[in-house]
Parts: sequence; structure tokens; C-alpha cells
Amino acid sequence: MFRVSQNQMYSQYLNGMNSSLSSLIELNLQAQTQKRVNKPSDDPTATARILDHRDTLHAYGQYKTNLDTAKGWLSMSDSTLMQVSTIITRAKELAEQASTGTMSADNRQQISYEARQLFEQLLELGNMRYEDKSIYAGHKTDTNAFREVLWMTTNDPSLTTDNSFQIDGFSKQTTLVQFTDSTGATTSGGLINMNDANVRVRYSIDGGRTFLTDGSVTQDPTSGKVLLTLPQSGASVTFDHNAQVRVTDTANTNDSKGSWLWLRPSAVYQGDDADAIKVSSMGAGTQFISGQASGAFPGNTLVRIDNASAVALDGNISYSYSMDNGLSWVTGNTVAADATASNAMLNVAGGGVLTLSSNGGNLLQPGAQFLVSPRTAAITLQVNVSETVRINDVGKDIFGGIYQDPDLVGQNGGARLSLTSSNAQAVFNANSTHFVTSNGGVITKNLFETLGNLVAFLETNTQSGVQQCLESLKASQQQVLTSVASVGGRENRLNITSNILANLTLNENERISAEEDIDIGELMTKLTQQQTVYQAVLKSSSMIMQMNLMQYI
Repeated sequence: MFRVSQNQMYSQYLNGMNSSLSSLIELNLQAQTQKRVNKPSDDPTATARILDHRDTLHAYGQYKTNLDTAKGWLSMSDSTLMQVSTIITRAKELAEQASTGTMSADNRQQISYEARQLFEQLLELGNMRYEDKSIYAGHKTDTNAFREVLWMTTNDPSLTTDNSFQIDGFSKQTTLVQFTDSTGATTSGGLINMNDANVRVRYSIDGGRTFLTDGSVTQDPTSGKVLLTLPQSGASVTFDHNAQVRVTDTANTNDSKGSWLWLRPSAVYQGDDADAIKVSSMGAGTQFISGQASGAFPGNTLVRIDNASAVALDGNISYSYSMDNGLSWVTGNTVAADATASNAMLNVAGGGVLTLSSNGGNLLQPGAQFLVSPRTAAITLQVNVSETVRINDVGKDIFGGIYQDPDLVGQNGGARLSLTSSNAQAVFNANSTHFVTSNGGVITKNLFETLGNLVAFLETNTQSGVQQCLESLKASQQQVLTSVASVGGRENRLNITSNILANLTLNENERISAEEDIDIGELMTKLTQQQTVYQAVLKSSSMIMQMNLMQYI
């Protein structure tokens, strides 16, 4: 038998009361939060699973944000392209009206006002932005996809076949240019050198109603360039070298046998494109090997020759490739020997092909590397664990316009190049500057060029030119509708992905709930039991503490 002191009794009472109270408070906290796990110590294993599920939910939240952004971009593009199609439909209606022989010059001039406004509206749509980012300029989202310029159409294809031109200045009215012989020695349609002392240039800025004769033709004796100065038009034309032109009858401004030039509106594409793949090389002997890439390359790709010794292009070639700048390599790739000593084709995962050709030699040295750098324009967003979607489009592939290869700018040290027909050309069809009535002209799906020509032909009362534009407008509209289908397909894909993501999010929330949430019925039972226990502890402790020896003396 041992003695129980009052202090021990009080300590035991307090421990019992605190233990019961602590359990009651814990249950009360669960009742307040409706959570079974409120801190890691409640259930360490469940806590780890809960945190893992929450990380997954956070990723799903980012995917949802990306989905909303992608839907915004594509919805804007969808509505924009539908407006473009509407513009083309209206342009076709105008062209059909103006192509009939019953329309007068004044009628076509009146129609031209609306046609030029359609061109301006088309330019605005081509430069459409979403959240202040250009949706048709590739990665160059901070700049407009298109810039309005003056370009040239001629009925004399020989004038631009082996020559190039540059237009300086700007005008909001089509300028029609003709050439005459001041002596009358060269008859209508006859050939004469542009720099001939007897050549005179006349031009009209009011649709051919009146012609101005203050223009001049001069040739730079050093460069050989020929300059057409058209003072009141606001523009001038420089040809790279002298050429022969066909003379227009001095007394007949409607003489179509002569060489005519239309200086009219167009748009130059200023954004990115994915049209070219650059190949550079490094290592011994690579200066004697040229590389050309084709097919699909998702990004910069390094290709390395792994042979132990030099190997000819027609030998057994071992190679590796890396898509992460050399951090990891896909090895064990081979090209079997063949009878073609001048080139070898190396396949790269993803559908890319690197063709190596002789450039003074046909030996590949061990360790030689070739860097494949595709130009990229696509902006992609990740919308699910293993799913990305492209949200933009390359404007020139939809609207056409004039295209200048960005590599030429790079070769010029990054400085901006003057726009000439030697370093820029019409998208889809480099010969769309030619308007040859004898064969119906050049049909193109280049929308900016077609609408620019339509404006020019309406303003200058050229019925045959308007008729040509009709077929080109149809081809342009088909090109736009193809792009609409592409955008719509991606929108539908996003809708499906959105539903999938919503289901995945719901599933993760359910899994978190299963780990974290409390069973309310079970909780209320435990809470009632614990309240009873705590009350019993308080009552029994109170009764015992009131008892002492003095009550029995």
C-alpha cells in the first residue's frame, strides 16, 4: 500500500480533464472545418496524398487558364475570318457589277470608293489583336502583321520578267502610267528603250480622265537604274536597269497596246513564318559538305556524326541527334551504304530529313555536327497533361500580300531593306504583278493583291481587269474558308478538352474529399460521446475533490 497525496490526486484530475477537453476541442475543430485532416499529424499518409492531389489541381487550374486564353484567341480569329469572308462576298458583288459592259467610267469610279474602303477594312482585320497581341503576325505579337504599301501591276510581263522595281512614296489613289514617243516614230505597241531620249512618261491620278506630262525618265549613269518621276502622284518608280517598253498612242490614252503600269495598294507581311529551315555546320571537314533540311522539325535539332573514322556520303553512316541543345542524344541511328556518292539522307524523329551533299568533298569526319534551325511562327499553349494547341496563324498564308524573306534582313545585318520586286514577291504567285489581257491574267488566291488590283482597275475604268479579279476573289475566299475550318477545328478540340479537364478536376476534388473530409454523422456521434465523457470527468473529479478526512472527524 502506498500513500496518495492531494497533489497527486489534483494532477491526475487535471490530466484527465485536459485529455478529455483536448479530444473535445479536436472534434469541435473538425465540426467547424468539416475536415478530418486539419494538420499533417492528423494523418501523415493522407496529408501526402492530399498535397499530391492539390498539386494536380493547381496544374489543372493552369490548363484551364490556358484553355480560356486559347478560346479567346481562336474565337477572335474565327469572327475575324468570317468578317473577311463577308468582305470578299461584297467585293465579288461589286466586281460582278463593274465587269459588265453597261457600266460607265463614272459608275466604276463610284464603285471604287467602296472597294477601297473594303481594302482598308481588310487591312484592319489582318492586323486584328487579342489582348493587344497581333493574332496573325506569328511570334511578333507586338507589331502589326501587315503594312500598306504601293505595288505595281503591268500589262507588259516582259517589263518585270528580268527586271525589278522599287516604288517610293505613297498615294491613296491609283496612279496609271503610260509611255509615249515624243517624235511619233515608234507606233502604238512598238518597242522603245525606256532610257531613250524620245521617251516621255505620262500619268493619271484621277482614273485616266486626265494625264499629267510633268513626269520624267532618267537613268543613273553609275548604277544603270532607271527612275520614273511622277511628281503629283506622290510616288516614283525605280527600275533596276534599262528595259524596253511598248509605246502608247500619244493621241489615245485608252490604247492598250502600250505598256501600262498601275501603282496601286497592297500590303506587305511583317510577321513570322515557318517557310524555311536553316542548316549550319561545325567541325572538321564540314566546309566541304552542304546541308538541306526538309519535313517536320519541332525545334532546333543537332545532328552528330558518330563514325570512328571518316566516312563517305555513300558509306555506312552512324549518327545521333539531339533536340535539347546537346543535353541528351538519341544514338544508334544509321544510314546504309548506297551507290549515291554525292549525298546522304539522315532521318530525324518527328518526320525531319537532313540531306547532306557534296560541296567540294564527300567525307564526313567523326564528331562533325549540323544544326537544323527551323523558322517558327506558331504560338502554342498546353491545355492538358500531354496536349498543346496552336492559337495563332501566319497572316500571309491567309491574306497573302507581299512577302520579304526575313533571312534577307538578317544578311543585311538586321537593317531594314527597301521593298523591291527583287527581294520581295507576292505570296502564292510571284507573277501576280502581271496582268495580261490576252490570256485572262494570272488567277491568284492572294487576297490583298486581288483586292488591290480590283481597286486599281475600278479607279482606272479597266473592265477586263475587273473581270480577272472575279476569279481571284473566288480563289481567295476559298483560301479564307479553309483557314476558318482550321480555326473551327481547333475550337471544337478545345471544347472537348475543356469537358475532359472538367471531369478530371471533379475526380481530383472527389479524391481529396475522400481523404480530407469528415463523415458528419460519425462526427456528431463522437462529439456527443466526448461531451458526455468530459462532463463525467468533471463531475467525478468534483465529487472526489470535495471529500477529505475532516468530514469524518
